[in-house]
Amino acid sequence: MAPGTLTLLAIAALYNVVVFCVYWLDKDAARNGEWRIRETTLLSLALFGGGVGALLAQRLLRHKTRKQPFPVALPTFFVVQITAASAVLIAPERAAAALDAVLRSFAGN
Repeated sequence: MAPGTLTLLAIAALYNVVVFCVYWLDKDAARNGEWRIRETTLLSLALFGGGVGALLAQRLLRHKTRKQPFPVALPTFFVVQITAASAVLIAPERAAAALDAVLRSFAGN
């Protein structure tokens, strides 16, 4: 395993716990008729690495199960993030080269 991989995994796990807790707070606020967290915030947290925590919250807390785009977006983020994490763990050099190619295509190089 590459140096720093365990640290990166620990950070990702902690981030997903935080995302789960944010979804839980929003669910609790919904039950109590209180101030809610913006849907764009919830989706952004899921998109930027929190797909596992968001999907677990959706399934375990039964939160955002019908409201679009959550039923489609959260499983999609989950699959993409698990695939990317698996690629980094299995073949870090190839994953880095693929990421570099994607970033270059967006930069126009």
